[in-house]
Amino acid sequence: MPDHIGIVACSAEGAALCYRTICVEGARYLGPHAHPEISMHTPSLADYVACLERNDWPGVGALMLTSAHKLAASGAQFLICPDNTIHQALPYVKPRSPLPWLHIAEVVAAQAVSRGFRRLGLTGTRWLVDSPVYPDALAAQGLDYMRPTAVERDETNRIIMDELVYSVFKPEGIATFQRVIQRMKDDGCDAVILGCTEIPLIIDAKNSPLPILDSTRLLAHAALQRAVHGNAAAA
Repeated sequence: MPDHIGIVACSAEGAALCYRTICVEGARYLGPHAHPEISMHTPSLADYVACLERNDWPGVGALMLTSAHKLAASGAQFLICPDNTIHQALPYVKPRSPLPWLHIAEVVAAQAVSRGFRRLGLTGTRWLVDSPVYPDALAAQGLDYMRPTAVERDETNRIIMDELVYSVFKPEGIATFQRVIQRMKDDGCDAVILGCTEIPLIIDAKNSPLPILDSTRLLAHAALQRAVHGNAAAA
């Protein structure tokens, strides 16, 4: 039997996309209509945002641990978090976690190496792009990266937090991300990390100026690999 996956959810759209991907693509591993058992716990997004706005990473970690313990009690055997931003709190979480975790940035970095990319553009919330979450994971794989400019960070963060998490998808938002990605391409990036789990709802391989590393779906694939085969290689 495959392992039971626990999803520590933060924002609804990213968590839903990750959940759907696991369920739909489970058939590749387990046969028609099959997927591993999955449990998900989601506190109010407002609780997370309140911690983020006061830079309270131990508070973010406490919310994640609450979910982790509830998922462990439900029978989950390992955990994933389809939210890049709150991975910054994992150092507070892992020492007290009842279950092991897959790390979204490590999954993305491994996929970048396997696809031969060397310099990656990073997109996401301002908390994520200002954090060491991806720089640390990329450096461990010998990869270079580029962050958005200050103006780009403010505008993409606004689109994520005021639009995407509310399921609002505007042409103007798509165009903004495309301009940012094109600028990164012009400055030497060979791929872009979609480092917010909602960004793949508006940017994909067809409309991105650069090849994409879709953190949401890559994490789902890694969870499937872990559940079925006992390893976390991204499919």
